[in-house]
Amino acid sequence: MSVQQIEQFIAAHLPNVTRMEHGGYIFYFYASEQALPVVTVALSDNEYDNISHLSREGVYRVNIGIKKETFATLFPDADAATDYTMLNRFLPHPHYAAQYYICILNPEGTEMTDTLRYIEESYLIAKQRFERKQTKPSEH
Repeated sequence: MSVQQIEQFIAAHLPNVTRMEHGGYIFYFYASEQALPVVTVALSDNEYDNISHLSREGVYRVNIGIKKETFATLFPDADAATDYTMLNRFLPHPHYAAQYYICILNPEGTEMTDTLRYIEESYLIAKQRFERKQTKPSEH
């Protein structure tokens, strides 16, 4: 799966998503919510994150925030050693696993289908979070 395919999927299936590029990343947020992204695509290493060796030709990482239950199903052994340079395999995010973020480098095949499903899950989480904030009574 290419970055362009991910972008096409988001544009076609996830309404009200905004896109922002910064520091070698593409961020996708729900509406005006700019705190927690629906998904990010890391296109290159930077001084804070080079664990996936994204300097390799054509390698990128998709980062997705999912439900706690989904995360626990994917990674029942939280203490397992992880090689963050592996392609096409779901991994706990190297920095945000505690917030139930997963990542995958260059998804394709079945993992591509699952990547899109997890992006949809993250989108619904972000949409619900946004809607809760909108209906919360303002404090004066």
